[in-house]
Amino acid sequence: MLGRTHAVALLGLEGHVVEVEAHLAPSLPAFTLVGLPDASLAESRDRVRAAVTSSGLAWPNRRITVNLSPASLPKAGSGFDLAVAVATLAAAGAVDAAGVSGWVHVGELGLDGRLRPVRGVLPAVAAAVAAGLPRVVVPAANAAEAALVPGAHVVGATSLAHVCAVHGADVVVPDVTPVADVTAAPRSAAQAPDLADVLGQEEARHGVEVAAAGGHHLLMVGPPGAGKTMLAARLPGLLPDLEEPDAVEVTAVHSVAGTFDPTRGLLRRPPFEDPHHTATAASVVGGGSGVPRPGAASRAHRGVLFLDEAPEFRPAVLQTLRQPLEQGELVLHRAAGTARYPARFQLVLAANPCPCGRGSGKGLGCTCRSEQRRRYFGRLAGPLLDRVDLQLELPPARATDAPGEPTAAVAARVAQARAAQGERWRGHGWRTNAEVPGARLRERLGPDRALVADLDRAVDRGTLSLRGVDRVVRVAWTLADLDGRTAPSRAQVREALLLRTRGHGA
Repeated sequence: MLGRTHAVALLGLEGHVVEVEAHLAPSLPAFTLVGLPDASLAESRDRVRAAVTSSGLAWPNRRITVNLSPASLPKAGSGFDLAVAVATLAAAGAVDAAGVSGWVHVGELGLDGRLRPVRGVLPAVAAAVAAGLPRVVVPAANAAEAALVPGAHVVGATSLAHVCAVHGADVVVPDVTPVADVTAAPRSAAQAPDLADVLGQEEARHGVEVAAAGGHHLLMVGPPGAGKTMLAARLPGLLPDLEEPDAVEVTAVHSVAGTFDPTRGLLRRPPFEDPHHTATAASVVGGGSGVPRPGAASRAHRGVLFLDEAPEFRPAVLQTLRQPLEQGELVLHRAAGTARYPARFQLVLAANPCPCGRGSGKGLGCTCRSEQRRRYFGRLAGPLLDRVDLQLELPPARATDAPGEPTAAVAARVAQARAAQGERWRGHGWRTNAEVPGARLRERLGPDRALVADLDRAVDRGTLSLRGVDRVVRVAWTLADLDGRTAPSRAQVREALLLRTRGHGA
């Protein structure tokens, strides 16, 4: 008396197909769940028993042992409920045991037998299809999300009785309203803000355009009201639409995080995340009990992570961003397992020049002491700033400033520059200049040292590190792409140096 079906365990975005086996033995009634389940999964025994009896099915009064194989793989969450129930009913002969063995079942059960939606359905179904199990049963609220996976044969069920009927059981299917996915955060359909809303700030607007064209990280320092937040919020509108593989990956991250609205389809636009400065390290880079969940850094994958009032963030939070800035992914180690989440985002930092915010320019209105200013900006540690390609100073905004170009005009130039980079690095696996190793970019500059003479002097003076040299060269290539050149000139290298050092390194 053995029943088998399948479920999916997620570690990060990586899905592992789990074989769910249920064995019924003629002994005193008991229900044992083995295979390294976490606390929420261990509680499925009570949910499954109540759901089966509430669905009008007979609960087998035998010793039931359910094994989740491979037993060494950590398993977490309530998404295994449906598979445990189906395997148990298959062992009892209530459903076709041979038929359910080729299906994957994902979903949480309510005590009344209804199916409740779960997180991570998109990567779970993708893992099932990749493992050769395209037939998947999911809660009705997750059916639209599961259908986004090519090659999947999806059945959206409203209840356990509905699932049993699909598998040939003689059971009355109740007419119930599908449980809505209350964890999903519907995306706003509001139009993206336009760059023309920003008055003046020509240099900062140019810096944002360069950042968008090359995928560079950006720091903006200026007084309150200078337009730092407005510029950061308009950066995603300059970025091109996500390509199909990126759209699937970004959507999978948001599915695991529970912030995906499947009614709008795949996420095609670059995401924008702006956590508050009181955010913890776990909320920014990911964490939580058991298998860690993705944080704001991973939800910003292929988009923008904006930290407003960056010096107000805890130093521990800022320093955790060094790994994704270098590697484009986050590796979270926990006792329950290791989760990997993609995190190739553009980091945008905004800061006041001092705690009071009036220390820009000559700083005549500043009331901060010198040690307060040093302590305030010193929170942005050197190793983090050394990874930020563009560092701009914004002057105070003036009422007489005129609006600049709209987003559409700037986005067209950004698209041309990105197309040039895609053609240049085709076959290498890089898409933007920000991803290319500095050594490869320097090789393409040629043997003429006069091109980088300004960089050599900046290194000798200590105003630029060797990592900073690579960052400047990357920005110089982006400036050349925006100008339609095949390689940067010395003037563009000098401009990139000025954009890197806020005018103090040339």
